[in-house]
Amino acid sequence: MSSNRRRALLVSAAVVCGTLLMTACEDGDVDAGAGPTQDSSSAAPSDSSTADGGQNTDKGSDAPSEETGEADGSGADTGDGKRVPVEQSCGANDISWSTRSESQAGGYILIMAKAKSGITCYLPAELPTVAFGSDGTQAGPAEQSVGEQIKLSGSTTAYAGVNPKTTNSNGGKELDSIIVGVGDEDPDPVSLKVGTITVDSPVVTNWHTAPAEAVPFS
Repeated sequence: MSSNRRRALLVSAAVVCGTLLMTACEDGDVDAGAGPTQDSSSAAPSDSSTADGGQNTDKGSDAPSEETGEADGSGADTGDGKRVPVEQSCGANDISWSTRSESQAGGYILIMAKAKSGITCYLPAELPTVAFGSDGTQAGPAEQSVGEQIKLSGSTTAYAGVNPKTTNSNGGKELDSIIVGVGDEDPDPVSLKVGTITVDSPVVTNWHTAPAEAVPFS
């Protein structure tokens, strides 16, 4: 074979090989680019699931907590996220009233208070309001300090003693009933029959849980 023909064959072979190498390189570049694209699309469901999970978590954090009592709005907030039941103060219409005359300490009227069926309430640590007659003469304190709050429920009874006459004179008003309220702002005071009494500078004790503690010594 002549040298010119051999040179021509080598050049032709080099061109063919070069073409094949370029094609192989191009194919490799396409495959290399396809890898990340496939990985990115396969990661999409995972990212979507994470977002949904975040939304569910946020909704759950907005739901009311049964432990704090916020779901039904009941109770009072203590300031640390907890709620406590609100204590209901007694009104005169929450109570079953009764009276009886006592002879101790010169004679006085014992007032007895029980919560009506199904009611639980608290008598405040203050004097009951006791008034007499059409002019509303009000009993003053028979004790130097107020008592403690009393919870009325079931058979629990609270007692207060009223001395209608603390003077030694013969004066006074003849009455047969008293007006009783739980504090000065009670909107529904009740009228209680007590028999005929003479009223002059009356006094009343605090509420007590034992009748012996409700004697109005003057």
